[in-house]
Amino acid sequence: MNRTDDLIHGSIHRQLIALAIPLIIGNILQQFYNTIDSFIVGRYIGQNAFAATGVAGSLMNLFIFVLNGGCNGISVIFAQLYGERNWASLRRESFLSLAFGTLFSAALSIVSILSLSPLLRVIQTPPEITGYVTEYLWIIYLGLPVTFLYNWCAAALRAVGDTGTALWALLIAMVLNFLLDLLLVAQFQMGIAGTAVATVIAQLLSAGVCVIYMGKRHPHLLFDRGDISFDGALLRQTADYGIVSALHQSSLYIGKLLVQGAVNTGGTDVISAYTATMRIEGFANSFGDSGANAVSVFVAQNRGAGDSHRIRKGLSAGLVMMSLLGVVLSLIMAFSTRWAVILLMGEVPARVMDHAAGYMTVIAVFYVLCFVGNTFVGLYRGIGMVRVPVLGTILQITIRVILSYLLINTMGLAAIALATGVGWAAVVSYQIILYRVKVRNSLT
Repeated sequence: MNRTDDLIHGSIHRQLIALAIPLIIGNILQQFYNTIDSFIVGRYIGQNAFAATGVAGSLMNLFIFVLNGGCNGISVIFAQLYGERNWASLRRESFLSLAFGTLFSAALSIVSILSLSPLLRVIQTPPEITGYVTEYLWIIYLGLPVTFLYNWCAAALRAVGDTGTALWALLIAMVLNFLLDLLLVAQFQMGIAGTAVATVIAQLLSAGVCVIYMGKRHPHLLFDRGDISFDGALLRQTADYGIVSALHQSSLYIGKLLVQGAVNTGGTDVISAYTATMRIEGFANSFGDSGANAVSVFVAQNRGAGDSHRIRKGLSAGLVMMSLLGVVLSLIMAFSTRWAVILLMGEVPARVMDHAAGYMTVIAVFYVLCFVGNTFVGLYRGIGMVRVPVLGTILQITIRVILSYLLINTMGLAAIALATGVGWAAVVSYQIILYRVKVRNSLT
């Protein structure tokens, strides 16, 4: 048994690091799906198409992160049942969550396609990039059930501590995505639609690899005929955790979508700069999201085992790990912006570079708060208080959106960074107060 199969015994620091590292690498590789698309589009199609990938990313994430958030909630149930060593319920949860999620993702595909044109108008998408965005997102939205299947597999494997397998499957898919992008865009001239087709095919491969591996290495995560039954209580818990966690992610990206509307008022140069900074910042966010998931799985398994003392120690270790990561990544982002933008877009006009540099300089000041907040998200999700991250996100995005629209005309793109940082400060304050007043005494 490796050191992440059993999280209810052993060194907490080592287990959190062992959990987090594959998750971090996997999340970074996940960023390459969009980053590779942006790179290929920027090099082979042009600036308008590149700007379109930024707008498309905001709209795409609105729906994809609903699925990802739902799978995060399901992962908590998997981890708790695994900590209890309740194999029968674990297999039954496998059936219920997969059936519920498949139906939900199919419905989400329909909703996303029907809402695409109105959303593009709401966020004031410039006419010169609207066609590119629509062409790309139709294909991505049709592939949402594939996205759910991969995220479900990754959530199940993560819950039992096996964070490495999904990483290897994703690595294979990322390479395939890049090769298909080159083939479909550079060779066959399919335009931006080619990058979307490549993304869906690559995700399908990831899901297939994970299912095959789970059947051989973790058969208790897959159901058989005897496990296909209705369990009202477990289904309600699955729907509760899944929907609330999905609401957490969707609230965050609705906020980002509204912020994109503020950015779009600045014109194509500002949109291009923001698209580049979002790609750069996405890599930093991979560390924060991965740390939150690592803490969540650790806490959930120990909650299933009834070990509150170990949960408290896990929170302390997580805060130290995440704070250090936040400081290091802030410095890297602050000093590498110009190089990273050139790598993504090639040579760009000076005004685009100035917008990007202004944004990254301000956001780097606040990034450690983002990482502390992610640690508490992992704690609250792991102990079953899944509504707390939702409330924190609503608080954060409300502040972010209001300040973005108030300051964008006077501060430019740096206003978006300042608004985000103030929002992080507010949500971390809320999380800490709640922990001290309500949660800490219950973990005794």
